[in-house]
Amino acid sequence: MNKLANMRHWPERMSPNFGMSRSNMGMPQVNPHQKVTLQGAPPITTPQTDSTIFFSFNVPFASDLAGPNTEDVLHATADAVLRWTHPEDAPDDIPVHELPIHAQNLAQLRKFCKDITQSPALAIEASVISTTPKNARSQVTTVILSGPADLVYQTRDTILNETPLSLRCTTVDVDGHLVANLSEGVLKKSVTDYLDETSAFCGVDIFLLGPKLTPVVDGLNGDVEIRRDQRWRVAIYGDVMSSEHAKTRVLIHIDQLLGRIVDGQKIEYSLQQLVCGRNRKNIKLIESATNTAIYFPPPFSPSYRYCPTNAQRRDPQQIFITGENPQSIEQAKFRLHETLIRIRLFVKDVQVPSAKIDSILLSRMDKVRKIVEANGTFILFPPLASRRDTIRIQGVENLHVERSVRELMALVGQFYTATWWISAPETRQLPGAHDIKAMLGDICANSDADVAFDKLTFTITGSDEAVKAALMVISQIKFVTHSQYQIRVKIELANEHKEFVSGKKNGKINKIMGQSNVQIMFDNFGEYNFNIEVQGHTYDSMKQGLSLVEQEMPASISFHVPDQYHKRIIGIGGQHIQRIMKKHSVFVKFSNAMDRGGMGREDDDSRVDNVICRTPARNAQNLELVKSEILEMVDRVDSEFTSQIVNVDRLYHRQLLARLSEIEELEKKWNCKIVFPSTEQASDEVTVTGPQWQVPLCVDQFLGMVPDRHEIVMERSPTLIKFLESPDFVQSIVPKLKSQYEAEVTVHENTEERTEEGAPTVTLLWTFTRNNAGGLRDAMDFLQAQFATSGVEPVLIKGAIPRPKSDTFEESLQYFDSKLLQHAPAPVAMDSPTKPSFGDEVARERITLFERLRKPGSMSSISSFLDRRKNSSQAASTSFFKGSSNVSKSSLISIESTRSFNADRSPWHDSGVNLPDDDNPWATGRAFGSNGNDHKLTVPHPGDVTPRHAARQSADSGRPSTSHSTNSGYPGPLSGPFR
Repeated sequence: MNKLANMRHWPERMSPNFGMSRSNMGMPQVNPHQKVTLQGAPPITTPQTDSTIFFSFNVPFASDLAGPNTEDVLHATADAVLRWTHPEDAPDDIPVHELPIHAQNLAQLRKFCKDITQSPALAIEASVISTTPKNARSQVTTVILSGPADLVYQTRDTILNETPLSLRCTTVDVDGHLVANLSEGVLKKSVTDYLDETSAFCGVDIFLLGPKLTPVVDGLNGDVEIRRDQRWRVAIYGDVMSSEHAKTRVLIHIDQLLGRIVDGQKIEYSLQQLVCGRNRKNIKLIESATNTAIYFPPPFSPSYRYCPTNAQRRDPQQIFITGENPQSIEQAKFRLHETLIRIRLFVKDVQVPSAKIDSILLSRMDKVRKIVEANGTFILFPPLASRRDTIRIQGVENLHVERSVRELMALVGQFYTATWWISAPETRQLPGAHDIKAMLGDICANSDADVAFDKLTFTITGSDEAVKAALMVISQIKFVTHSQYQIRVKIELANEHKEFVSGKKNGKINKIMGQSNVQIMFDNFGEYNFNIEVQGHTYDSMKQGLSLVEQEMPASISFHVPDQYHKRIIGIGGQHIQRIMKKHSVFVKFSNAMDRGGMGREDDDSRVDNVICRTPARNAQNLELVKSEILEMVDRVDSEFTSQIVNVDRLYHRQLLARLSEIEELEKKWNCKIVFPSTEQASDEVTVTGPQWQVPLCVDQFLGMVPDRHEIVMERSPTLIKFLESPDFVQSIVPKLKSQYEAEVTVHENTEERTEEGAPTVTLLWTFTRNNAGGLRDAMDFLQAQFATSGVEPVLIKGAIPRPKSDTFEESLQYFDSKLLQHAPAPVAMDSPTKPSFGDEVARERITLFERLRKPGSMSSISSFLDRRKNSSQAASTSFFKGSSNVSKSSLISIESTRSFNADRSPWHDSGVNLPDDDNPWATGRAFGSNGNDHKLTVPHPGDVTPRHAARQSADSGRPSTSHSTNSGYPGPLSGPFR
């Protein structure tokens, strides 16, 4: 904790002219200004005449964001490499926050604050402190302002809207042939020019990166293989709004490279989410019917006013439509217009403290986006740091609006407000302006809360853990603890939980007040939430009282059980559910379709969480027990709902959406929901949600709609051609591959594909569906056996699939240090297709990939990178099974699993059986937060694998998860209070 030791001994060092020094602060003394009284602060008579307020807050620079690997960079926009990479002479252990881009942002902020301080028109002093606390992952930048209250808040508004906040990197995958002439080994000039233009237009840095190397666990033995993805990457670095703008432009340009045309249309910004519908259902229907792609602006963009220098912001009302012809685009426009004119608008305004609105805008917008998309509503936030307290929610149905409001207000409850009043301090102990700035800087850096100091009163706002951490830091300052003081902490909670927390006749609250010597008051201030105010005259009593109150607050989980099972679970007269509730001290509530707004609604309503289990936080560990006991009474096919992510190329999503009717039949058959990502996300992940025993079957049938292909290139030889043209191959082998392995084989001759010696080649094209990809390697084994029977020795050029290392006994002896046992020799290259040498292959993959791309942006290095692909594939000619990334990892696992129980299997390498979850690479499980009631779904294999399914992540319908939860979306405490 920075300078904390100095603060703890202020009384011994305090003198009238005392000033605390700090190495990176050059702040002059503050002159007294006009007296200002903060709203809500009690009148306190003090000998001090300086009424200047002090306000400190952290600037979220995201200084832990690292730049790309320079070896992967094929092209970079102007000065992007200089900003996002360290100099060549920099040491290896240099921290990320010292990158030139982060240092530049910090220097600009310092200059901006210095100009504010030196401005004669402003009676404001602004200083910047940059520290690295012990518990922080990266550098923390704190701004301290002093002056009249109105000017202080206006200055904070200016700083937050003139600074690039929350820098991030967004990535778009693109096929290499779209951005480069692979045969010539050069990038297309039109593509690089467009990236440069987009970088300047949007104010971002863009890198074109080559295919990445991915470590893949292959087979049940857990052998790690390095594979190269097929697609290249466009990495965009910038602030949240600018990077989204640039990402959309890049996606549109990729559509143009694919031969699609682009058009646009303007739709009122507040109606865009309503047009999209719940989970973007309306837009998916339009895109599937017209074969178009529709790009909407990022939500909430009016709340962020920052725009990079010389850059252009995207018009929030402009949407872009790409299609194959003008007729499809016009049809999409017509359907959008029809959807727009059918909208009935329901509007609701809610009041939220402005400080909490700023906290949401800075740290919780990912959760707000999920609320908006799930309910098909629009949430209008005031601009960041504008000190406004009204949020407007509008939707097409009052039910959806109410859901959005309640979920948003539950999010608001994650933030606390605290006040620390100091009364009757000793005059000789009063800190000067310089000391106050150092004190506030340390509190902010170590707690991540906003802290104001006015007339001996601390006002603290932030997340629950941040506020408690700030109170702990203040409690260690002797200037504070040697005076009389009072602490108040306000907790916001939904009105429906008031009696739950207070107990019968306020029994719980009275007991807490008697145990901890605090005062607890309930304040009804809104339609949805109320305040619990905990008051204490000592820090220890307040800490104990607040902890006891938090233990009585509701912890809850919610999940889905089909309505037809509710009566069975409740029992006659409620005897079954009453027994469960008494056994675990948990309250359980069921809701059916009528409770949720009546029958005949959208199918999405049939899958919402309709069972809520609620208990005090101190009893949260019993929630999972109740959930499992309830689900035991549900049939297996309707058991607990879970989710699985399937990776499908995002460009193929359009063809799948064109078969939306088949997908809907698939959903009805397996009682599952298949959710495609939005077009703007450019994600490959398709989420399948449903009963955990039905999801694997649904995924398998869904992947049957996704075609895949794999090419094997072999050197042309007379014996090979004779075999491929023989009647036995055409009439017997090819049909058998189709019937037994679900793989079709066709023979092609490509005159452009040659060996290094210039000899002609023959290509075998394998076509199959993704659900049958696991059988491809066995099909190739079968064909290899036919080659051997016919006396054909094919020379493989590229396209083989590697097998895991052999399961031999002697390989395990290297782990035994014994003089009686000889160490196994290192694997060597062999002619056997079942035991190739993988060590040299992986080493060569790592060393030679991009070996000539040490200078990012060099165009002459592309050809060497492409030549390397040919050379590396030639090294595989001794085996029929070497490096291909066309078949997914999970497919290789699934085929290995069919052969995993051979009689000669070595027990030493049987790493896939009977291992603990931590050691089993296919194990799934729940990740529990420290409070015992937060859950996180673990999906170990994205793609077409069928893993063991863990419990679905449970939504929290009561008090939302706090910052120490695994799924809360913001970092844990920087200090260790309230454990």
